[in-house]
Amino acid sequence: MIKTLLILMLFFTCSNSENSGHAENSLSPSSGETLIVYLSRTQNTKVVAELIQNKVGGELVALEKENPYPEDYQKIVDQVDRENEEGYLPPLKTKIEDLESYDTIFIGFPTWDMQMPPPMKSFLTENDMSEKTIIPFNTNAGFGIGQSFEQLRELCPESDILEGFSVEGGYEKSGVFLAIEGERKEEVSDQVDTWLQKLGLL
Repeated sequence: MIKTLLILMLFFTCSNSENSGHAENSLSPSSGETLIVYLSRTQNTKVVAELIQNKVGGELVALEKENPYPEDYQKIVDQVDRENEEGYLPPLKTKIEDLESYDTIFIGFPTWDMQMPPPMKSFLTENDMSEKTIIPFNTNAGFGIGQSFEQLRELCPESDILEGFSVEGGYEKSGVFLAIEGERKEEVSDQVDTWLQKLGLL
């Protein structure tokens, strides 16, 4: 009887140890290792961020400025143009106190002025990304990533930057806002699967 109990105790101890090791290495919210930071105006980048979270887990954080951009499209275009020309980095409302606890960080943003949006530049400038794995994703109005991924590499020279993902979203200039929904969302979900599989994350 005692021998049988000892065998059962050993079995459950080993099983729990194996399960614990698996949790530490997985890209799940409970591991605390994966962060998904995104900036989204028309919510297309947000949809992609949520798709990523559903597939690999992780903590989802929306990036916000202290002073929001104007709602009027032309006004925000003019303001972003000035900020890019002057190299201005807008103050952020969003603060991530425990950034050092994350090993893998997805960085998502739309293409603005054929560049990375100024608030995302602020985030990458304010926070130390050294020795972290950075995975960029992007939405755009059909004109691609512009300089944005190159700017990411310049701002994170000590990071391991993996292949990024880019997909067409809305076209705010023409009044097309949230475009990644319904059947289009399913198509983008499949594209995200292919990308994550290529990176070895699925």
